[in-house]
Amino acid sequence: SSRCRVEMSLRQPQSMQNYTKVGYRKIRAPDAVWKLVKQFWDQNSEVRKLEQWGVGNTYTNNWESPTYMISVEDKSLRGAGGRLKQAIWNAARDTLSAWTGQELTQCSLYGIRVYTEGAVLATHVDRMPLVSSAILNVAQDVDEPWPLEVIGHDGKAENVTMLPGDMVLYESHSVLHGRPFPLKGRYMANIFIHFEPTGHSLRHNMGLDPKQHDVDQAYRDSFEALKAGHEHENDALPPYIVEGSPEDSRYRQTHPGGFNKKNKPGFTTGSTNAHQAAQEGDLSMLKEHVTKDKQVVNKQDANGWTPLHEATRAGHFDMVKYLIEQGADPNIKTGKRGGTALWWAKNEHDEDHPIIEFLESIGAMESGPEL
Repeated sequence: SSRCRVEMSLRQPQSMQNYTKVGYRKIRAPDAVWKLVKQFWDQNSEVRKLEQWGVGNTYTNNWESPTYMISVEDKSLRGAGGRLKQAIWNAARDTLSAWTGQELTQCSLYGIRVYTEGAVLATHVDRMPLVSSAILNVAQDVDEPWPLEVIGHDGKAENVTMLPGDMVLYESHSVLHGRPFPLKGRYMANIFIHFEPTGHSLRHNMGLDPKQHDVDQAYRDSFEALKAGHEHENDALPPYIVEGSPEDSRYRQTHPGGFNKKNKPGFTTGSTNAHQAAQEGDLSMLKEHVTKDKQVVNKQDANGWTPLHEATRAGHFDMVKYLIEQGADPNIKTGKRGGTALWWAKNEHDEDHPIIEFLESIGAMESGPEL
């Protein structure tokens, strides 16, 4: 809703740990990322599906200028599926890790969104855990540039124009961004690639511009010095939320069990290969493990997580659908103070995410921690 969007825009920027000095940067997309996305677009650009934003959603003026999605998870499309999704994440991760100086784990990737004539995108910050992100301009047919307006950590607004193959790296949890001017032209197609910091810092450049890297590294060094060089040690909060900030109290209320690190490298005792495959988006591997042992779909690890929870948290719609078809129970809760798959979906993803729509369509319960 508009109210939630505005509240997030006021609360999050002042509550976030930032990893770069300004919070955004435009580059040419790495070849590995561009080739994957461009090929997928060329094969499927005419097979786009109307997005359903839901009543009351005002992030876009979709009732006047509809948006369309070409999902990387839609297996009816050429080349789509979990392997493509994972390949795009893998190809983009190093660039974002180098820019932020952080170890990152994947968290959201829908597909290519196509905006149409007259479209606007309301200024906003992304819902957590969408923290370290990239916008890749895939294709466009416009009469004039359709700028991305960003308000950096320095408080200054800038209009960033993009051509196909351009990629904007941005700290989407704290940098206000949108496209407030109507699109003049036929369409613009973008893909959004999102990661979450694990809390472990890195000190490498990996091919980014040395001067800019030095500026951002100096910025990170300054806040690391304030922490006496220690990694994030508060397990109650994600590493990107500042302790004592407005988001601190809200996060503790909605996550009474503390920060869940299950989607970070390394798995909890009791995790199976099916848990890992579900989290990583490897559908073929998941099918192999389920074929060997059908009971694994409801296997809980030491924290009460099933493969369905893993797939839901990671945003893998195709995995969620497959697990339900194989008998996964959507109403199992994670641990004593956890939630069902639908509860996790609504807490970790935007309200228009296909996993939410799917789980609601099958009558899944939304049950969270018992406070």
